[in-house]
Amino acid sequence: MEAPELLLVGVLAAVVLGGSQATLPDHHVLPDHRVSSETGAIFVHELKRELFLEAFPTRSEDDGVPTDTPITFQAHLQDHPDLPWWLRYIQRDPHQPGYLYGCPTATELGTHTIEVLAYNRLIYETVAQRLVITVIPAPRGEPPFQGEFLVGNRNVEELLPTAARDIFLQATAGIWEQDDLHVINITSALDRGGRVPLPIEGRKEGAYVSVGSRGPFSGCLTSAASAQSRFLCSLGQQPLASCYDTFAPHFSIRWCNLTLLQVWPSPTALGPVWGSGVLEEGGDFQPPTEVPPQDLLPGFLVTLLVPLVVAALLCLLLGHLMCCRREGVQKRDLETSDIQLFHHTTIHGDTQELRHMAGSRDVPQPLSTLPMFNVRTGQRINPMPGPADGARLPLLPQ
Repeated sequence: MEAPELLLVGVLAAVVLGGSQATLPDHHVLPDHRVSSETGAIFVHELKRELFLEAFPTRSEDDGVPTDTPITFQAHLQDHPDLPWWLRYIQRDPHQPGYLYGCPTATELGTHTIEVLAYNRLIYETVAQRLVITVIPAPRGEPPFQGEFLVGNRNVEELLPTAARDIFLQATAGIWEQDDLHVINITSALDRGGRVPLPIEGRKEGAYVSVGSRGPFSGCLTSAASAQSRFLCSLGQQPLASCYDTFAPHFSIRWCNLTLLQVWPSPTALGPVWGSGVLEEGGDFQPPTEVPPQDLLPGFLVTLLVPLVVAALLCLLLGHLMCCRREGVQKRDLETSDIQLFHHTTIHGDTQELRHMAGSRDVPQPLSTLPMFNVRTGQRINPMPGPADGARLPLLPQ
């Protein structure tokens, strides 16, 4: 393809791409939604479909969008491709709401801006909203007593609504016997290494629910997590419970996976106080004081003289070994036996004689270089080959 044709194809492609990009509608933006969350407690934000349905630009004939419109959500941290490590997102079906949930820690104090984008799967319109989460420290700190329960007959999104968590806390209070219980975190069993259930009706993935309190564990929980109960679980049996299971029939607790943890408050070290990074109005930047000049001569001499001294010592040592430690011919002859010296002298003399004979070579030529002849006829022929195209005469007559 010639250059003008390539240029024409490039121009057409640019026009087509520019026209397609110009026809793409910009997504509608909802006002920012600001929420707060405390450390040591679960944070749950429901992405309501009704809110985003009303914000789609396209309207139907009855000035509304059908309520059964499939909507999917995408959430990520502002200026980042993914969510923070402590925050998770789940939406089981496009016809169900989505949830952002997680438990922030003390290292996550501050403001986190989450960008949420809702997609209309029928006409591919989008609506955006920014969720501003402010993480504040818990007033009373982290609860010292924490218990983790594995609910086998529920998925994680079924335990995230406030009503479901309240029912679970009521059931937990019947066993823990404390009135200050609160949910710390909820995690899907799949995120903890669980298996995906078979596609059979009634099978659930399971969810781990962490509950905290400032009161100690009850005897029922202690007995369920005792060594005897662990032994029964290793045999495939249910652990012994000293109280009535108040979770049934709403929640099926896997008592063999019960975990009780006592957290002790760790002392916080005083760190540096960081400023805002912005100078106050009218303030001048004060550079640091000048560093006094340093004397670099000693360092230079050490760097230069030490290698030279080491090299000189090595040269002296090598010269002593090569010049002063030689044995000499006389010492070597005295330490050598007479028969070995005579043998060496004989070989040396014979070598000198052969070299002398080779220098004054006056001997007849070898027979291999003499002409060949026939004793009967006296015919002679040069054993050396003749020209490449010359004829050869037979040595013996036919």
